[in-house]
Amino acid sequence: MGILSGNPEEQPLHYGEVIGIWAYVGANNGLISGYEAFMNHAGDRDLINLLEEAVKTMRSENKELEKVLKENGITPPPSLPERPKADAEDIPPGARFMDPEISAAISINVGQGMVSISQVMGQCLREDIAMMFGKYLADKAMFGGKLLRMNKEKGWIIPPPLHKDAPSS
Repeated sequence: MGILSGNPEEQPLHYGEVIGIWAYVGANNGLISGYEAFMNHAGDRDLINLLEEAVKTMRSENKELEKVLKENGITPPPSLPERPKADAEDIPPGARFMDPEISAAISINVGQGMVSISQVMGQCLREDIAMMFGKYLADKAMFGGKLLRMNKEKGWIIPPPLHKDAPSS
């Protein structure tokens, strides 16, 4: 049997796994802070609920991944302080993010997150790490589906030109 056989948790992380995990935790830290700010700006209850769900999920992912980093002697990236709560009505209209803008930003982040997760999975040699990121990918896809449904229901989608009729030959 080779060096990478046996219990994956007893195998060393390779540098790609380390930077993939570290960068993902760091990105989540930034998104958590941004989403907390978005919660202060948002007025739509459904949007706020999705932001809260996203923050809860990212904190859970970070807890799990930071444990892996620490077990391997790697200091996780620093997290940002929690943002204080604010009332959206106290934010001047010109300075306030509108709900469709917030939702669009989250939608972009979901797509980018799925690409990042897939990249980490593709470079993993440790099955346990690949499976963790596989769960994150499934969770992100489910969240993206909820977000898409909400965007459609609220009329916040700006579709590209729609192909309705094929030209006749």
